[in-house]
Amino acid sequence: MSTARTVDAPILRAADLGPRVWSAIVVLALAGELAWAIENFYLNVFVYDTITDDPDVIATMVAASAITSTLATIVFGALSDRLGRRRAFVAVGYLLWGGSTAAFGLLTVETVRVIAPLADATLVASTAIIVLDCVMSMLGSGAYDAAFQAWVTDVTRPQIRGRVESVLAVAPLVSTLAVFGGLDGLARAGRWQLFFGLVGVTVSVMGVVSCFLVRDVARPSLTEQRFLASVLYGLRPRAIRANPGLYLALAAWSLWGISTQVFLPYLLIYMQNYLRIQAYALVLGVFLLGAAAVTVVGGRIIDRVGKTRFLLPAVLVYVAGLALMWLARGTGPVVVAGFVMMSGFMLVLAPVGALVRDYTPPGRAGHVQGLRMIFTVLIPMVVGPYVGATVIKNSATYVDMGVVKQVPTPTMFLAALAVAALILPPVAALRHRPPALPVAPA
Repeated sequence: MSTARTVDAPILRAADLGPRVWSAIVVLALAGELAWAIENFYLNVFVYDTITDDPDVIATMVAASAITSTLATIVFGALSDRLGRRRAFVAVGYLLWGGSTAAFGLLTVETVRVIAPLADATLVASTAIIVLDCVMSMLGSGAYDAAFQAWVTDVTRPQIRGRVESVLAVAPLVSTLAVFGGLDGLARAGRWQLFFGLVGVTVSVMGVVSCFLVRDVARPSLTEQRFLASVLYGLRPRAIRANPGLYLALAAWSLWGISTQVFLPYLLIYMQNYLRIQAYALVLGVFLLGAAAVTVVGGRIIDRVGKTRFLLPAVLVYVAGLALMWLARGTGPVVVAGFVMMSGFMLVLAPVGALVRDYTPPGRAGHVQGLRMIFTVLIPMVVGPYVGATVIKNSATYVDMGVVKQVPTPTMFLAALAVAALILPPVAALRHRPPALPVAPA
């Protein structure tokens, strides 16, 4: 087993990564987050508009996707560590990921009625969309969350990870803005096949581009360990005792994730059907763009003041934003509240993500991506949406063409705030008792 990383590394600048590495980070992050933006925001709207308004279907889809994503990241992350190959997983994964994303537009209740006229079309379509979402999540997580994220850890060092992580944190915002600005009209018009198809082609093309930008980095070999043992590495008590900083950072990230998933799956539906903001894409674009700018500036501050010192103020900004969203009515107040909330949202993500990379044991970047998925995707996306669905049920309804539909209410932001308050203990532990850099247990 390799020895731990040295803490006496030279001071690095962001430019030291080189244009090829920076290009790979930016391009692949944007393409990956473009696909995730479609799943996190518009897939829920697609289901709501074309299949069913039952929030339990959306919550089940989110939870099933989270479980699949986690298992895929654990397996493919460990496999990429074992084989020492990240590029192949990224390239092939992105190609197939794009294809599965394009397929969403083919699944509608009308399609099911044509294929199986005697079946319960709504039930079949709901089940099929959940299954396809799981396939898409498996491919995306294997390529992006396992291989690409592990490769980023391979090619970066702690001195510049605040800036790198701020770029990765901004990628979801920029990708979401691109969707809102370029594709929202297609969604509004119900042209879902073209909508999903354009995104799918873009992601697949990036799989080809990655062949030229991503180069595998020489790392310690882990082939002496059995594959199953390496897959389960991060779940061992010995690994937890050896890397307390890693698990404190993951705990904080998990609680933040639960909080965000209470409202995120229902945010567009809330803005459209509760606030009645027709220009919701413009509203979201304004506060996402502002939050992206804040996050880029915050990346430089993170590297100067330290990740643990930066984290608590970031959490407080996020909590303040949730409180403002609970109170906000009308376009102007929602823009201001959303800007504060999303700024805090991203300012928490950047330092906690960088801390997880800092505390990654040597040679275990792929393994830690699977562990990260358990804490930051599986747990939040299983727990959070059901908390949101529980708050939403029977809280408000509206009539659409004679059909009574449930609608999200501001109460979901209060529920998210209550969960966010639980982040403070692990954040305080990281700040007041920062552990040493990790070692790799034998």
